[in-house]
Amino acid sequence: MISGGENIYPAEIELVLQESPRVREAAVIGRPDDRWGEVPVAFIVLADRTTGEDEIRRVLADGLASFKHPREIHFVDELPRNVMGKLQKFMLRQRIDAGERG
Repeated sequence: MISGGENIYPAEIELVLQESPRVREAAVIGRPDDRWGEVPVAFIVLADRTTGEDEIRRVLADGLASFKHPREIHFVDELPRNVMGKLQKFMLRQRIDAGERG
C-alpha cells in the first residue's frame, strides 16, 4: 500500500506484531484515507487477552518507523480463513467497510 507517498508493506507490520509473544496472529490491510491515500489497519488475535492497545503500540514503536504504524487496531477472536487455511483479507476489508470494530 502507499500512504502519503511512502510504501508500506503489510507483511512487514505483520512480522513485527507476530514476533511479540503477546500476539498469536496478525493481519494488516489498507483502508482508504482521504488525506494519506491508504492507511494500515491491523487485526490481531492475542495470545494473552490481558494485552491492551498500548502494549501493542509499544511493540510497534520498537520495531517500525512511526509512519508504518496501523491507524487502527482491531482485536479479534480469530482471523477469517478458507477451508484450506488461507487468510481471507477481503473479509477483513468488508468488516472495515461495514464499520465493524473487531
